[in-house]
Amino acid sequence: MSDLAKSFAKAKLSSLPSPEPLLEEPEPYEDDSSSASSMSSTGTVIPTSSQRPAPSIHWSDYFAQEFYLERRSNSDTAHAKFHVYLTPPSSSKAPLLVLHHGAGSSALSFALFAKEVRKLMPEIGILAVEARDHGSVVWGPEGHVDTDLSIDLLSQDLVDMLHLTKSKMAWKELPTVVLIGHSLGGAVVTDTANKGILGNKLLGYAVLDVVEGSAMEALKHMQTYLASRPKSFPSLEAAIEWHIRSRTLRNPQSARASVPSLLLQTPEGRWTWRTELSSTEAYWENWFSGMSSKFLGGKGAKLLLLAGTDRLDKELMIGQMQGKFQLQVFPAAGHFLQEDLPDKTAEVVVEFVKRNDRSTLVLPPKVSDLLAQGKKV
Repeated sequence: MSDLAKSFAKAKLSSLPSPEPLLEEPEPYEDDSSSASSMSSTGTVIPTSSQRPAPSIHWSDYFAQEFYLERRSNSDTAHAKFHVYLTPPSSSKAPLLVLHHGAGSSALSFALFAKEVRKLMPEIGILAVEARDHGSVVWGPEGHVDTDLSIDLLSQDLVDMLHLTKSKMAWKELPTVVLIGHSLGGAVVTDTANKGILGNKLLGYAVLDVVEGSAMEALKHMQTYLASRPKSFPSLEAAIEWHIRSRTLRNPQSARASVPSLLLQTPEGRWTWRTELSSTEAYWENWFSGMSSKFLGGKGAKLLLLAGTDRLDKELMIGQMQGKFQLQVFPAAGHFLQEDLPDKTAEVVVEFVKRNDRSTLVLPPKVSDLLAQGKKV
């Protein structure tokens, strides 16, 4: 699971699923629900009131609309209610960024990034989706909640959310699409692109801070990490504070936007993780196995954004030297680079879109057309 690898950063295992990849040992979080903290409180410094994070930020500061899209069951698909955020493109010719979060994370991990993208390219559309068991719900034939997180199903869910959005918005056809995925989301968009499901509507795809080699290496440490983090928090403010102090997230404003969506309140008033990541272990290898070859083999422009060059495995190093994809490295960012550096991430993505958008190409006039207009050639 790639978003959690950084909790073992001193071993430089990078790319595990959300929500907790740490670059260094987290400072202990003091749980005030009892006289004993949930982790050792030795050396803990309690911030002053002026240092504590401000209250959470609402999704409407970053997206125009929030939808629950219903997929009716048939012989091929299960009944589902998908949760998405949308800012529509300004015209039928403008591209649509489709954003998929990492494991344990949410669509709001792209909140600040989405706002920065729109500043740079106001006409572009943005669709941020949430996977099953991460804000969306899928039901099996017997009515039970289906938490099967295998890569094939996650890819199909992504495509279904895109088509359901098209129907909801009454678009005549899909816009040109750019898929962007962070960590597990990177595996999902890579699988989708490799299968060619979107045909010529896919302009390209971008993967944020996950590669197969380091992800597979880090999986063996996941359960140890998950057992070490707080099981719950007394308040949303405390959860935001923990993410910042542990350096899981390095941007306080992004933490305020994204962290509340990772948690659910218990009847006792505490806040626990929405997604129980330890229960997804059966799917970890399935997510990342073969990802490098799929990334290189898919049709469309390719972008890989990393927080460090040590994450490139051999197959990707060869592909990069052959010019098969664009590589950008942000050494100052943590694993959640779209949250830590939303402006820089947006700049790279917008430049990637503009460089590869076929609709913006201006072709020279045909000689026959010039002659028909009476012009000399």
